[in-house]
Amino acid sequence: MKKTTHYILLIITVFCVQLTFAQEQIKSKIDLLLKEKEQIRLYEKEALKTEIEAITKRLEKNEITAQQAQNLKTEAAKNRALNIENRVAIIDNKISLLERNGTDKLARLDSLPGKVEVDVFDIKFNDKSIFYSETKKQEVKYDIRTVSELVLAVGLNNAIIDGQSLDDSPYKIGGSRFFEMGINWRTRLFKNSNAVRLNYGFSFQFNGLKVDDNLYFVENGNQTELQDFEYDLDKEKLRMDNLVFPVHFEFGPSRKEETEEKMRYYIDNKFRIGIGAYGGFNIGTRQKLKYKENGKKVKDKFKRDYNTSDLIYGLSAYAGFGDTTLYVKYDLNPIFKDALVDQHNISVGLRFDL
Repeated sequence: MKKTTHYILLIITVFCVQLTFAQEQIKSKIDLLLKEKEQIRLYEKEALKTEIEAITKRLEKNEITAQQAQNLKTEAAKNRALNIENRVAIIDNKISLLERNGTDKLARLDSLPGKVEVDVFDIKFNDKSIFYSETKKQEVKYDIRTVSELVLAVGLNNAIIDGQSLDDSPYKIGGSRFFEMGINWRTRLFKNSNAVRLNYGFSFQFNGLKVDDNLYFVENGNQTELQDFEYDLDKEKLRMDNLVFPVHFEFGPSRKEETEEKMRYYIDNKFRIGIGAYGGFNIGTRQKLKYKENGKKVKDKFKRDYNTSDLIYGLSAYAGFGDTTLYVKYDLNPIFKDALVDQHNISVGLRFDL
């Protein structure tokens, strides 16, 4: 109870601090807007003074008549007065908006004219910030040779065992699966062509092997063996989690779009093929068992080394159209260190570059 009270007090304190900060921020912005109103008046008055002096000089040079000079001065004074009125009205509207909605920055202000953007930290009208000072608009870069994307891959997993065919594998083909997620950077290698790209980044790989025939993995010294389980297994699965750094050379056509401001290459809906390799580390291995003992369902999870390889390295390739490709990867390192018979993980699935 005491701990809960502390949490509540902490939340209230944080809320009060945030509210106070928001109010101070609004007050500061209003003060700036009030100063801006005075600056508007001074600017327009100085501008009118300059225009009248210019008209007077034209009159002295007999470029215009006295009546024309008087008309020009009257028109200039009228325009500057309207400028002050309109610009001050805009400032007054901003102040009213802040006073009315300043503590509710997430309110939807669709009834106001112009483009309105509202987020947690700011309110923008026609791309102009209320709470923060104006910054120079970022220029559009003409050519971007490197882009980043999220990579997801999913599919079937298994192992190629020395001296055995894939049909003799002790692992279930349908039940053994893999999942991969990472960040990829794609760099165009040539200045005036996008035919060859270098893809590189990092990924988390989760390779699962589901054992058949009521077997499970057991560490026996520096050997990892499959042994019969004493109960009927509903599920047995070994999962190896890896952090790897893949590098691929990618080939394929692209669509070029060029304007005066920018030039871009697009590979959407285009065929592409990538060939490369990866290297990294095993960051965790665990085994999951599901069975019934005396009629009760039991779930066991064991996070151990299981003599799996610490260093992960292999070959990979993908081919397809657009964002979706067929993906294959093969570990050159053995699954288990010091094993009497080497096993190498192999995966086939789909890769999505988002």
